[in-house]
Amino acid sequence: MRRGRLAGVVSGAAAIVAVVCGVLVALAVNLLGGPSAAAGSVAVAAGQGGGVSAGTPAGPGVTAPVRAVGSAPAPAAQAAVLTPQRNPPLMAQGSEGEDVRELQVRLAHLGLFDADVTGYFGNVTATSVRSYQASKGAEPTAEIYQDIWSSLQAETPEPTEDQLYPPPPAYEPPTVVLGTLDARCATGRVLCIDKTDQVLRWVVNGRILLEMDARFGRPGMETSEGQFSVYWKHRDHVSSIYEADMPFSMFFSGGEAVHYSGEFAAIGYSGVGSHGCVNIRDWDGISWLFDQVSTGDKVIVYWS
Repeated sequence: MRRGRLAGVVSGAAAIVAVVCGVLVALAVNLLGGPSAAAGSVAVAAGQGGGVSAGTPAGPGVTAPVRAVGSAPAPAAQAAVLTPQRNPPLMAQGSEGEDVRELQVRLAHLGLFDADVTGYFGNVTATSVRSYQASKGAEPTAEIYQDIWSSLQAETPEPTEDQLYPPPPAYEPPTVVLGTLDARCATGRVLCIDKTDQVLRWVVNGRILLEMDARFGRPGMETSEGQFSVYWKHRDHVSSIYEADMPFSMFFSGGEAVHYSGEFAAIGYSGVGSHGCVNIRDWDGISWLFDQVSTGDKVIVYWS
């Protein structure tokens, strides 16, 4: 009888301890991690290996996550931030066409553009646009958006046809007799380059339309001779090897090109010569010629 009563007392005490422990565990886990953690902790208290693994049942239709008791909860994923972008500019460096011609004329009317009207948005036009933007308190980005374009149009008169398409630069009629030209220059469209006379002549179907002084490669870097064709044009080219400006470049043989040279314009033939290119010192002339020459046109370099 005493043994039975003792067993009953022990069993009752054990039940009370189990209940108290269960309550304490559930309370602690709820404070640390919520219902899922509580379910996992109950499983631990029940003796299931001392931890909760992925896929451990935590109740009907619920799976307990893998997380140690006391670890910080995983941060919530941040929402994507969308930055609105401005529409593309109406004009920017590299643009060309009628609108660029109008832009150049209007900037010239305000005294901000003093180069030839070409319809190409290059470095000179970009500098002029920045000056106008700065005068209006706008960021000098050299990009034309509708607001700055409307402002410029309101300030300046409508360009005339002659302003948009100015006549080619005046030059002295060439005195060269066609008979002295290389025979290969007599047909088609040709950049006819005479090393003896140190001139470049633009000849179309046997007629000389333009003649300009030319300078050639220095000793050891002589300009190639023979028949070639223009394979690439770049209005605002800069040499990647010599870091030299080469405006109005018309390439005909490897890295050799016909182009304007500021050094040739400044010191003439007293310089040592080019790195193989055909240098021209007439800015107006080469600017006009660049717009006439097309890729595929012949280039003849010869001694007369």
